[in-house]
Amino acid sequence: MFLKKNMTNYIEYKFKVAEIEPWNEIIIAMISELPFESFVENEEGFDAYMPKTDENIEEIKAVIDAIENIDFSYTRQEIEQQNWNATWEESFTPILVNDQCLIRAEFHESVENIPYEIIIQPKMSFGTGHHSTTHLMVEYILETEFKGKDILDMGCGTSILAILAMKREANYAECIDIDEWAVENSIENGKKNGVRLDAKMGDHSLLGSKQFDIILANINKNILISQIPTYISVLNENGDLFLSGLMEQDFNDILAFCTEHNLKFISKKQRNEWIALHFKK
Repeated sequence: MFLKKNMTNYIEYKFKVAEIEPWNEIIIAMISELPFESFVENEEGFDAYMPKTDENIEEIKAVIDAIENIDFSYTRQEIEQQNWNATWEESFTPILVNDQCLIRAEFHESVENIPYEIIIQPKMSFGTGHHSTTHLMVEYILETEFKGKDILDMGCGTSILAILAMKREANYAECIDIDEWAVENSIENGKKNGVRLDAKMGDHSLLGSKQFDIILANINKNILISQIPTYISVLNENGDLFLSGLMEQDFNDILAFCTEHNLKFISKKQRNEWIALHFKK
């Protein structure tokens, strides 16, 4: 769960979803650009939270009402100030990816004989590793050589991807996100894991002359399409581009766009309705 430094009243939207798989993740993706700061999944669907000061009821209603062909309902209520740390601790469980990478919080016990362990204090839902897109990107990182390479993590969130890359002996990791809290959290998580991250707030316009060997971008289809030409300009020849935040239905459009920009398609991974893609320059 996203953690604020100061106690504040939050608005809770409770979503009841008829078929949790795959629709929970799909609805979350559709509303993720609204100012929700956390999503907590449960047996009936999920709960979404935002500070009362950030709520625009008409905008939220318009986005939610535009979701079609999914059987769900939702309610809204104001939540009084409470111990958000305790609430988050109750909801967050460790994640083990392919028996190689454990993603956990400080209050979880370590597990022996796991090659990579990442300790996080997440401040946004898609940064915990629970979401399929993060899981798929972690799989790709575990299969890819990072030693001595300079990497870029776009839409970094909690910077799980960059941290794992550094643990796999990457030389340098630049992490960029439009969310101030994500940048602050990335720096905190880097320190917790003994790696240095160069975290910056902004978007692809921050990218200048620095070149990268590997780019990791877990965002969404529209943003990726708008930013891929910039990624190409800062990717070294024969460099690797990994994309996610995508659904199976996005595959043909992304493939066509990347092919048009002279990227070579290498492979696709899928988990539920979500995909991750590997291209080479």
